[in-house]
Amino acid sequence: MSRKGKVLVAMSGGIDSTVTALMLHQQGYEVVGITMKTWDYAASGGSKKETGCCNLDSFNDARMAAVQHGFPHYILDIREEFGSFVVENFVDEYLAGRTPNPCVLCNTHIKWRALLKRADALGCEFIATGHYAQVRQHDNGRFVISKGVDETKDQSYVLWGLQQDLLSRTLLPLGPYRKTEIRQMAEDFGYPELAKKSESYEICFVPDNDYRGFLKRKVEGLEEQVAGGSFVDKEGNILGQHKGYPFYTIGQRKGLDITFGKPVYVTAINPDTNTVVLGDEEDLEKEDMRVAKINWIKYDGLQEPMEALTKIRYKDKGSFSVLTPSGIGDVSVRFFEKAKGIAPGQSAVFYEGDDVIGGGIIQRG
Repeated sequence: MSRKGKVLVAMSGGIDSTVTALMLHQQGYEVVGITMKTWDYAASGGSKKETGCCNLDSFNDARMAAVQHGFPHYILDIREEFGSFVVENFVDEYLAGRTPNPCVLCNTHIKWRALLKRADALGCEFIATGHYAQVRQHDNGRFVISKGVDETKDQSYVLWGLQQDLLSRTLLPLGPYRKTEIRQMAEDFGYPELAKKSESYEICFVPDNDYRGFLKRKVEGLEEQVAGGSFVDKEGNILGQHKGYPFYTIGQRKGLDITFGKPVYVTAINPDTNTVVLGDEEDLEKEDMRVAKINWIKYDGLQEPMEALTKIRYKDKGSFSVLTPSGIGDVSVRFFEKAKGIAPGQSAVFYEGDDVIGGGIIQRG
């Protein structure tokens, strides 16, 4: 981009967001750093210290980098919006027998909107994050997200919900680089410790990675409310008792506390009857699904069937499929080869080559 401007950079204190800020600063942008406080881990009753975006050391690391390079830094407290929207949705989805993706929801409804609001207040033309993805303007005038060059780090999947007004002002400078190059940049900028910093892949408000414990702490009496449900087979025959339907996810094999002399998997969850269906691995394979709450990115909607690569989870390589619009805003997805482990509540993201066509929430598999 030949024209530089004022940019608000989301800085978590980690390597990716720090290098993002310093890279843009070096390129001649007027950088303003901002660290968003999303969650008090102590509030969830967990036993571990706060991690990732939520700890004081990270705030200090972000502020230190800003001070050392001579640009301002602010802390933005969005705990209330985050808790009432992202966390409540997370709990509600599990109680509805679905498997949520809180990172998608947070990016879509909380982080980018909060950034844009503060960017406007500070007179910033752009907002920037350390995501490994790319954004550009397509020939049709729309702004498009595409995969990051580093396939192992690509985060385009979690950005499908970003709307055009957000994308038009978003910079994603890490997209063209590999993680190894970003680590080297951190060294070159004089942050050798940051270059070695480990990364967290946990949900930021569940740092011990125990979502079941989190649900129990958030919903008083949950265990008693959902106890006594049955494991059933696909014909409805009772196989045994489980601990409560919210504590299971589609595709789960371990931790079922029930043995059959062969591997069995959770293939369906019915919250109305508190039943969890168990089956063989092939029972997880489905040839179609319905996706709702669509956000179109590359094109302004879908008028007729289209072939696309569909990803049904973050680390999914994707499966070739045909997308068919329903006429009511939903999309029917039919896979060329059956997809395994389709989980209602998760995101389905549609790709044309490296470009994100759009995405939505899986309603049923």
